[in-house]
Amino acid sequence: MDCYLIRETLTPCSPKELQGAGAPYVAVLTPEEWHKSADRFDMGIDMESGADQLHDTQAVVNWDSLTGSFSIPDRSNISGPRSRFAFALDEKGVVMIDGGHYAADAVREISHSKKWRLPSLERFLYDFLESTIAGDLRLLEGMETRLNGLEEDILGQKVSAYPLSLNDIRGDLLDLRVHYEQLIDLGQELEENENGFFQEENLRYFRLFTQRVMRLQDTVTSLREYASQLRDLVQTQLDVRQNKIMALLTVVTSIFLPLTLIAGWYGMNFKYMPELEWKYSYPAVILISVAIVIICLLWFKKKKWL
Repeated sequence: MDCYLIRETLTPCSPKELQGAGAPYVAVLTPEEWHKSADRFDMGIDMESGADQLHDTQAVVNWDSLTGSFSIPDRSNISGPRSRFAFALDEKGVVMIDGGHYAADAVREISHSKKWRLPSLERFLYDFLESTIAGDLRLLEGMETRLNGLEEDILGQKVSAYPLSLNDIRGDLLDLRVHYEQLIDLGQELEENENGFFQEENLRYFRLFTQRVMRLQDTVTSLREYASQLRDLVQTQLDVRQNKIMALLTVVTSIFLPLTLIAGWYGMNFKYMPELEWKYSYPAVILISVAIVIICLLWFKKKKWL
């Protein structure tokens, strides 16, 4: 169990110091520790804390507490396994129940890097929420760079088939969009302050967080539209390439069609065909065939079919 008091910095303390310390607290527990010591925090709730029972980022208002869960995608593998943990809070502090290490690492990082002029539970929650989206703008910029590279390859006709990486980017953007929607709902629930746990002047922290996530969501929406346009562009390029192939086959067929007619005509070998006895028949047919090919090529060139 990691315990801290929210003072100018997050100050480590023992579990016994959490109550009556005159400062809000932060406690990070494993599910086993929570089941053993839930009564210590006097929140009067029966909360699901197993990772297999946590699916979304959300907050639920109870009679004397606010509970919820986080489901945070791994930014290096957005569609892969997520960090999931539960939380419960009231006006005295916040408890995080995490079977992994995400919550403990984030709180420890805040304790090392943050110093507050006006410490409060709201300010800690703001910094913790900010840590869940830290680096996301850089991540989205990287996705935009990848999409720009794909666009250049597509326009340069370097893409011979539909790029699978485009599907990966679209899937990651979809997961992020859902994640941001849930974070926005969470921030708005905290800002609502239905139980009056937070000071009115500090609700601005949740508003700032919500607005930042909304901007990230807008960026994700723009990138998804960009990816959709690239998908259409790829399909257009493939259609153009296929049309060129069909046009070439049509030209070849059109050139050889009269030659096939000539071959079929003189392959009948009727007894009284005058050309059968003429000694120049063979070279004459060759010249006629060559002339037909040249005339067809010139005609197709004039019509810009070649």
